[in-house]
Amino acid sequence: MKRFRALVTSVAALLLAVTVTSCGGSSGGGGEEETGPVTLRFSWWGNAERAGLMQQALDLFHSKNPTITVTPSFQEFEAYWQKIATETAGGNAPDVLQTDFAYLREYADRRVLYDLKKQEGKNLDLGDLVDGLKGVGEIKGGLYGVPVGGNTWGFVYNPALYAQAGVPEPKLGWTWDDYRAGAKQITEKTGVFGSSNPIDTYYNLELRLRQEGGSLYTEEGGLGFDRARLAAFLAEGKKMADDKAALPVEKGVQIKPKHALESDLVAGSPAWDNFLDRYSKATKAELKIAPSPSDNPQVLGQYLKPALLLSVSQKSEHPAAAAKLVSFMINDPEVGKIFGANRGLPPTNAQRSAAQLTGPLAAVAAYEDGIKDKLGKTPPAPPKGAGSLEQAFIRINEELLYGRITVDQAVDQFFTEADETLGN
Repeated sequence: MKRFRALVTSVAALLLAVTVTSCGGSSGGGGEEETGPVTLRFSWWGNAERAGLMQQALDLFHSKNPTITVTPSFQEFEAYWQKIATETAGGNAPDVLQTDFAYLREYADRRVLYDLKKQEGKNLDLGDLVDGLKGVGEIKGGLYGVPVGGNTWGFVYNPALYAQAGVPEPKLGWTWDDYRAGAKQITEKTGVFGSSNPIDTYYNLELRLRQEGGSLYTEEGGLGFDRARLAAFLAEGKKMADDKAALPVEKGVQIKPKHALESDLVAGSPAWDNFLDRYSKATKAELKIAPSPSDNPQVLGQYLKPALLLSVSQKSEHPAAAAKLVSFMINDPEVGKIFGANRGLPPTNAQRSAAQLTGPLAAVAAYEDGIKDKLGKTPPAPPKGAGSLEQAFIRINEELLYGRITVDQAVDQFFTEADETLGN
């Protein structure tokens, strides 16, 4: 499902590339307050549960801003991006729209989105954002998205299996050798695979690069690593598979879209921290979360990633009212209480205090609080084509783990697709 979602989003982006050149005109207003009744269109993706929560928040917004009426619209992820692509291409985008960090730069560079810097300090208050989310959504000096939730990378694991295998539980300070050796021992002692394979996602590669002082992408939008570094990373994952320390690729493919932790097939997995809640609901096992392995415990390589962002259309005739809605959604404590961690942990201190998180989500909040001083700066929004390249990474590495190509062939294929996708 994740692959299909990103594919649909990429198709939508390609549609934009052909059709949005007419959508870069000036918006209908600046930073001034608007008087009189205003109607805003607001679109987001999500399920029926999120729609119910959103309607509560919008009703609250209207009660405090009676001159602003919000007309809501939501779809599932795939349908949402198809609709946004069509509406944006036709110059009829909603006033406020939910956006994704992986595609924010693509929309901003095509002048589809309004620069919310014009509203900051007037109708948009960003002063209470948690430290790791401050500045997120800025591109070339403009502000094109405001985070409504955040999460960070980590390692979700089953402590009972670690105890059964006699392997110390993951904690701050564990190394990559600890991770690999522990995963192998767990497989041997319990019959459950020690980990999902770290080359399943390029966020694990990004983590390693950041720990080494590098990055996944350069500021110019190219790859931030060379062929040799990718080859070394892939070889580690291939060896873990050969050693049976990591889940075999065919088993992972068979259970998609479920994750191996949800099916009790692995003892642990790198993941975004808010996934602890989802995985915990799907298994009877008690799960915990720990920081990522690192050979330097002072440099985790982790950062707060915006789970979702809110943007305003460049075509909106009511940017001041739209900014007021965005500001309300990130600052009002009652909204934090309504959503909890439905969209990731709330983005502001006031909302986090009001969210009343329990169970796994409380554990996620405690985890983030415990490592907040070790989180690095959030990288800039990735370049155009990053979403497609992420999926290429997954596809190519599946071929590697199936044994259909070698490490060197996987590297060649990835760099070829990167050259074509990123245009560098």
